[in-house]
Amino acid sequence: MTTPAPRKILVTSALPYANGAIHLGHLVEYIQTDIWVRFQKMRGHECHYVCADDTHGTPIMLRADQEGITPEALIARIHGEHLQDFTDFHIDFDNYYSTNSEENRQLSQDIYRRLKQAGLIELRTIEQLYDPQRNMFLPDRYIKGECPKCHAADQYGDGCEVCGTTYAPTELLKPYSAVSGATPVTRESQHHFVKLSQCEDFLKDWIQNGRSGNHSPLQDETRNKIGEWFGSGLKDWDISRDAPYFGFEIPDAPGKYLYVWLDAPVGYMASFKNLCARRGLDFDAYWGKDSTAELCHFIGKDILYFHALFWPATLHYAGYRTPDHIFVHGFLTINGQKMSKSRGTFITARAYLNHLDPEYLRYYFAAKLTGRTEDLDLNFDDFVLRVNSNLIGKYINIASRSAGFITKLFDGQLAATLTNEDDALLVQLQQRAETIAGHFEARKFSEAMRELMELADLANEYVNNHAPWELARQDGRRDRLQQVCTTSINAFYLLTLYLRPVLPALVAKAEQFLNVAPLTWRDATRRLAGHTIKPYQHLASRIEEDKIAAILADNRPAAETKPSPVRHGEAQQATQGESAMIQYDDFAKIDLRVARIIKATTIEGADKLLQLTLDVGEDTPRNVFAGIRSKYQPEELQGRLTVVVANLAPRKMRFGVSEGMVLAAGPGGQELWLIAPDSGAQPGMQIK
Repeated sequence: MTTPAPRKILVTSALPYANGAIHLGHLVEYIQTDIWVRFQKMRGHECHYVCADDTHGTPIMLRADQEGITPEALIARIHGEHLQDFTDFHIDFDNYYSTNSEENRQLSQDIYRRLKQAGLIELRTIEQLYDPQRNMFLPDRYIKGECPKCHAADQYGDGCEVCGTTYAPTELLKPYSAVSGATPVTRESQHHFVKLSQCEDFLKDWIQNGRSGNHSPLQDETRNKIGEWFGSGLKDWDISRDAPYFGFEIPDAPGKYLYVWLDAPVGYMASFKNLCARRGLDFDAYWGKDSTAELCHFIGKDILYFHALFWPATLHYAGYRTPDHIFVHGFLTINGQKMSKSRGTFITARAYLNHLDPEYLRYYFAAKLTGRTEDLDLNFDDFVLRVNSNLIGKYINIASRSAGFITKLFDGQLAATLTNEDDALLVQLQQRAETIAGHFEARKFSEAMRELMELADLANEYVNNHAPWELARQDGRRDRLQQVCTTSINAFYLLTLYLRPVLPALVAKAEQFLNVAPLTWRDATRRLAGHTIKPYQHLASRIEEDKIAAILADNRPAAETKPSPVRHGEAQQATQGESAMIQYDDFAKIDLRVARIIKATTIEGADKLLQLTLDVGEDTPRNVFAGIRSKYQPEELQGRLTVVVANLAPRKMRFGVSEGMVLAAGPGGQELWLIAPDSGAQPGMQIK
């Protein structure tokens, strides 16, 4: 095994906003990052992992006001909750800090001054919507109204969630303040802009070649996305907000505050600076212009624009180094669909922890994560199968089948020598060390887990072929029994080493049983020969189905809705309960029509969806995606009548454009029934 040259690496994850609980979607990123950092430390590199709560902005201020506490008290409470969740999921930050810190104030204000000195700050008078009751300018997400394109009601000020159109808040029809309900008025205000349009040449070169000049800091797919944004020209960045605002004041500009998206990424620097003070590290060695350390950001694809454009430009023109890597991941779906509070699949970290071992989720995410930006699906059937079959049935099984013989018959002592056949198995496992290391380095954790389970299969096959339980019954075979069990324990030892970045708590228990010090990657060359192990203790249990049901029940709203439409690409089935009262005018807005299913087909890559071609009495058929594949085969739907919401704005999906919703009832799975009119109804008839 080759020993890699020592590296100095600073790693960050995106900062969770201090206005809500950590959920499983968040954990994709933190688990991915933590696995990578643990691997780097096992390789002997100097690797520091920092993060912080993102604590500034209007939402924090308003929530604190609603709770009757100060913003400082709110963010202190949320910080404790976040850190406890992360700790319980074995996310091992070297420092978990807060953006509301003195280090961040100094760094953020100094960066502003440096950008101003570089000629990149410009003052402009802009028009904004103002809440006359709360006496405050309204952020885009606190203005709601009617979409100017599709006329959907209750849309946010920066974009329509129904038709996907983006627009300025001043373009909303019938706007109102989400804070007070008042009709906002337009007022002028002077704002501070970073002239990002003047940074295009630098950014294009950095995105293509990176700070070293020989590799891009981005994955291919994210680099291509950035290219699209350059095509429409970069817009200058408004970095100021008006009082009242919870944040840092702009130097020499009373009543003006730095926008949260400027000081939030500076939180990476502030958290590390705080760590430097506590550990005696050199801040400039990691953030200085001439730094030779690696800087790696792990982020979700929704914040790529900020991290690949605003952030490197801010760093470069303020005199700091830029990132070497921006590793971007996709979103989490649950059973093939977007997380949903109504279905109980918007699962908090704490709700999961109340019922299941956190390392089961760590293992499952590792088994699904690649080095690409594709979404990751948590399918509960697959989750239970992988944990029970692979983790328990394969990996844990290797130790449990052999350890007892070593303890009872040999006082815990392993054999000093092995046969050539025994040795061949262990050599095979040891030879995969660098291949598995390469997968961890490239964040191809699913490939690493696949290799591991292949090796576990080899080890279990060896145990089956040599049957230590049979050897124990045969006179004169004790030496061979000790060798076979020693080989099995050594195979378990190597698999344990390879799993250490993923399952730190389980591996710690396995290390105690094996009677070894915390494992490093160099230990893959080692054998446990003539070594004494401790008595085997139970390491892990299978997942019972009722645990999954309990997690979903904990996250399901107390009052569930009555039969509801199957939304674009979703399966929103009917459940019992009381729904909120509405007025007739609200119901009258929904255009329900009879539709005939002309054609139904499956969709590659979507195990929950069917693609329906519907005759709704119009000149051309409609295309609708419906989450009903669990119940219906395509061939049994052709020619059937159903009911469709005909006036829902089209929604662009990964597979195409969906042009409506069909209605279904039932809790889901096999208990799902399409709503159908009586025979004689014709496509296009309106349902009243």
